[in-house]
Amino acid sequence: MTAISETNLPNTFHRGKVRDTYNLTEGTLLMVATDRTSAFDVVLPTAIPEKGAVLCQISAFWFEKTADIIPNHFLDLALDRPELNVPPEIARRSMVVKKAERINVECVARGFITGSAWAEYRRSGTVQGNPMPEGMREGDPFPEVLFTPTTKAEVGHDENMSFAEVVDMVGAELANQLRDTTIALYSSARDFARSKGIIIADTKVEFGLIDGELTLIDELMTPDSSRFWDEIGYEPGKSQPNFDKQFVRDWLDASGWDHEPPAPELPDEIVEKTRQRYVEAFTRLTGMTLS
Repeated sequence: MTAISETNLPNTFHRGKVRDTYNLTEGTLLMVATDRTSAFDVVLPTAIPEKGAVLCQISAFWFEKTADIIPNHFLDLALDRPELNVPPEIARRSMVVKKAERINVECVARGFITGSAWAEYRRSGTVQGNPMPEGMREGDPFPEVLFTPTTKAEVGHDENMSFAEVVDMVGAELANQLRDTTIALYSSARDFARSKGIIIADTKVEFGLIDGELTLIDELMTPDSSRFWDEIGYEPGKSQPNFDKQFVRDWLDASGWDHEPPAPELPDEIVEKTRQRYVEAFTRLTGMTLS
């Protein structure tokens, strides 16, 4: 087989904000996690070295760890498929997955109040339109895990969805499955991560259908799709020490950017500190060295 390179990959199946997917066979795909970074639903002009490898390998870790909760699309890391002739610099951030019919809902689980949920709460005392207890502080845990779905936008910003809107889109039975499975995945990962000194404040997951069966797809519990806080230094009422791209978001906000494209270039210092955070999250959670 001819060696695969980023200029000589199989036919493109899908190009996302940070992930490119290519056809391998009729039923399998090569999913490549790039070093591209998005924030506020805008792809930034500056890449984060090692980011793609972290996203790929930490997702593989979680897919294997949560397979008892729901089937997923993961088959192999490209590193473990030498017959594909994928160069190491691509293979370390690629996985072979089963092709699925994607459900166009971003399934978000929130265990702690932060980010857009905190901003809405300060304005109206609600999260996604639902009343919350009075007196909550930034970083407080919710009384119970919230399911706050959004649209899956290819371009521009994802929009909040009510549960009724999810029901209208996919039907009551599947909507209930999406909600319950999202919360189960988050709760399991949150408890495991806490044992490693990391608080997963929230996460988003995606699902598809394979032969009619609900299946977990895309990425899972990465520093891109989740907020990872350091348990050491965690204290409600302030921004938390983190291992995710909140560091990038904070710099972008401080720069005065209005969250509309084009985004500004990231300084070298921000790039390096973000890289370090991603790698540390991977090492802490998995106990492994990044391949």
